Amino acid sequence: MTYRQAIEYLHSLTDYEKRRIERYTPETLDLGRVTRLLAALGDPHRAYPSVHVAGTKGKGSTSAIIESALRAANIRTGFYTSPHLHTFRERIRVAGELITRDEVVSLVDELRPLIEREPEITTFEAITAMAFAYFARQQVEMLVAEVGLGGRLDATNVLLPEVAVITSLSLDHTYLLGDTLAQIAREKAGIIKPDTPVVSAPQQPEAIQVIEEVSRQQHAPLVEVGRDWTWEAGPFDLQGQSFIVRRVRGDGDSLSGPYWLPLLGRHQLENATTAVAALQVLRERGFNLPRPAVEEGLRNVVWPARMEVLSRAPLVVADCAHNTYSAQVLRAALEEWFPSTRWVVIFGASGDKDIPGMLRTLLPITEYLIVTRSEHPRAASPVELADIAASLGRGAEVAVSVARALQRGLADMEPGSGLLITGSVFVAAEGREAWARRNGEPGPENDQ
Repeated sequence: MTYRQAIEYLHSLTDYEKRRIERYTPETLDLGRVTRLLAALGDPHRAYPSVHVAGTKGKGSTSAIIESALRAANIRTGFYTSPHLHTFRERIRVAGELITRDEVVSLVDELRPLIEREPEITTFEAITAMAFAYFARQQVEMLVAEVGLGGRLDATNVLLPEVAVITSLSLDHTYLLGDTLAQIAREKAGIIKPDTPVVSAPQQPEAIQVIEEVSRQQHAPLVEVGRDWTWEAGPFDLQGQSFIVRRVRGDGDSLSGPYWLPLLGRHQLENATTAVAALQVLRERGFNLPRPAVEEGLRNVVWPARMEVLSRAPLVVADCAHNTYSAQVLRAALEEWFPSTRWVVIFGASGDKDIPGMLRTLLPITEYLIVTRSEHPRAASPVELADIAASLGRGAEVAVSVARALQRGLADMEPGSGLLITGSVFVAAEGREAWARRNGEPGPENDQ
C-alpha cells in the first residue's frame, strides 16, 4: 500500500468530513465502534494522560497553545487535531513532528482487518483509533486532543482526560447540534467526565448555565475564564501581542503574569488565557510546568491561517473563519490591527454554513468581493455565493478556483487596500498554497 492508497482507503469509509451528516444520533455516531476498535488494539488511549478540548471557535488555537507549552516543559506530547490545512499528517503529531508517510501506511495496513470488522465505522473513528495507537507506541507523556464535531458523540470522547476544556460556543452545525446555544452547550459539555476538572472560556449566559449544570452533575470542578481568570491586553504589532493573565480566584502559586503571543487578534487572548488556566490545572494535578516553560510555549506557538499575514506588501491575510461568529471576530480584529483598510475579499464556504450571515458581516469592510470554491466536496458553488451576495445588495466576481481568485484579487487591489482570503479552512489553505506558488516558494506539502 502506498501513502496515497492509505489515505484513499481511510476516505473510502463512511466519511462525514466529505459529505453531510444527516442525523447526529448515537446510531449514526456510535462510540461503540471506536471503543471496540481500540479494545482490539489493547486500549492504547489509556496509556497516557490527556487534555480534551471542545468548542465552536478557538479550540484549535487553544489546543495548539497548550501543546506548545507542554512541549516547552520537556513533556513528550501527542497532538491530535482536525481538519488539516494541507496534509493529513498534520492531524497526528508527536513532540511537534508530523507522523511520517511510512508510519501512516504501516498503521493503516495493520488496522485494516480490524476496521473491516466494523462495517459502519467512519473515517474519523478509524483515524482516531489509529492516532491513539500511534501515540501509545511513541510513548507520549501527554496527549492534547481536539474534538472533531460536537463532543458527546465524538470519537475522541473515549478519553478520560486530566482536564476538559470548552472554548467559546456559538451557533454552528445547528442542523446537527441544535439551534440554541443551550443545546449546543449540552453537546459540547458531553466531554465532561466525573470528578474531572473543566476549564471553560467566557460564554454567553445560556451556554455557561448548561456547562455549570453538567459540571455539578458530574462533580467536576469548574474553572471559568472571566470569573476565575482574567486577562489584560497590551501593545500589539504584526509580530504578535503582549498581555497579562491574572488568576482572580484560587490558592497557591499560579501562572499569572505577563506573556507574549505571536497569534494576532484580541480573541486569541481569550484562547491563550483559557490555555493557561488549563495548564494551571495540570500543575495542580502534579505535572511539572514551570512558568518560564509556559511563557516559552506561548511565545513560540505556531497555528497558521488564523489571521495570518502572508505578505505585508502587498498586504495579504488568510483566515479560517467559517461561521458568522468567527467572521465577526475576524472583522473586529482586522479593524483593530489594520484600521481604515478596505479589503478585497476572496470568499468561499461550505454549503452547510450560514453564508448570508458571514457575508453580511464582512461586506461593510469589503472594497471588492471575489467568490470562489475550494476543492472540498462540501464547498458551495461560486454562482450560489454570488447570488447570496446579490441578495445582500453587492455584486461579486466569480472565480473558478482559489488560485484564480488570488490572481484576480491582486490585480484589483488599490493602493492602501488589503487582500483577505477567508470563509473556510479549505479556502484559507488553498490560498496559502497559491500564494507560495506565486512567489516561487515550495509551499506546504499537499496530499492532493
